[in-house]
Amino acid sequence: MVTDDASQRKEETAYEAFTALEVRVGKILTAVLHPKAKKPAYQLTIDFGTLGVKKSSAQLTVQYQPEDLIGRQIVAVVNFPPRLIGGFTSEVLVLGALHDDGAVTLLTPERAVPLGAPIA
Repeated sequence: MVTDDASQRKEETAYEAFTALEVRVGKILTAVLHPKAKKPAYQLTIDFGTLGVKKSSAQLTVQYQPEDLIGRQIVAVVNFPPRLIGGFTSEVLVLGALHDDGAVTLLTPERAVPLGAPIA
């Protein structure tokens, strides 16, 4: 169970900091084990509709097998600069809820939405 420990909480921030993030819905096209990641992760290709297909390294191996991810809609930040992770360029940050044991549960839309739909 995740507890809300006040010492772990971040300081309040301006609403504008949130609106500076471009958070969009995408659909996972491929998922393979990232062989050079320091922590177990998958290399994902994700379709964001008119924004195109983007790549991401995501630490989802505790709860998901690659075949479980294919076709799944996800939520990701698409306007961070690319990061090189174990020789793989990660272009977007896939969002999920972090468990105490390090597992990540993906954030997904409740219903199917158009690819590239913004999160408000």
